[in-house]
Amino acid sequence: MSKTRTFIGIAPNSEVVERATRAITRLRRFADNVKWVEPRNLHWTLHFLGEISDQEVYDVCQAAVRSASEVEPFGLTASGVGAFPSIARPRTLWLGAAQGVEQFTELYGVLDKQLKPLGFRGESRQFVPHLTLGRAGRGIRAAETAALAEELEKLVDYDGQSQWVDEATIYASRLRREGPEYAVLARVSLG
Repeated sequence: MSKTRTFIGIAPNSEVVERATRAITRLRRFADNVKWVEPRNLHWTLHFLGEISDQEVYDVCQAAVRSASEVEPFGLTASGVGAFPSIARPRTLWLGAAQGVEQFTELYGVLDKQLKPLGFRGESRQFVPHLTLGRAGRGIRAAETAALAEELEKLVDYDGQSQWVDEATIYASRLRREGPEYAVLARVSLG
C-alpha cells in the first residue's frame, strides 16, 4: 500500500509570497546554516499529517470539506517575523499573522476536531498561525544565532501584506535532495 506525505495548509497570494521572499533575502545574510523555504513552497500551515495511506488521504479530504464548511472566508494579514522556540533561540523562522488570527485558529480547531477520530493528533502546544521561512540547522553557530536574533528583533512589525482566505489546500510532499516538492491533492472551499 502506498503512502503519501501529506499536510493541510493555506496557499499565500503573490503579495504575501513576495514579502516573505524579501524577509528571507534580508535574513539570509545573517546565517549560513539555515534551510530557506523556496518561494513556490511557502504556505500557511494548518495540519501536518505525515505519511498516510490512500484511504486516509480520502478520509482527510472529507474531514477537510466538513471543517471548511463551518468557517466563513476571512481576511488574513501577514505581519511580523519571528522564530520558534523564541527569537533568542531561532530554530524555525516564520512570518506571522495579525488580522484573521481568530478565524485561522478557528479553522485549525474545527479541522483538528474532525481529524482526531481519524487518529491524527494536533499540536501539543498552542497553535500559532505562521508561514515558515526557514529552519536553522543543528550546527548553527552562537554568533549566527545572535546576529539572526538581532535582525529578527528589527522585523517584529514587518508588513507581510494581506490576502483573502476562501479555501484550504491538502498537499502531498515529496522529499527530494534539492528540497521538498509539493503537489495539490485537493482544495476545499470555506463557508
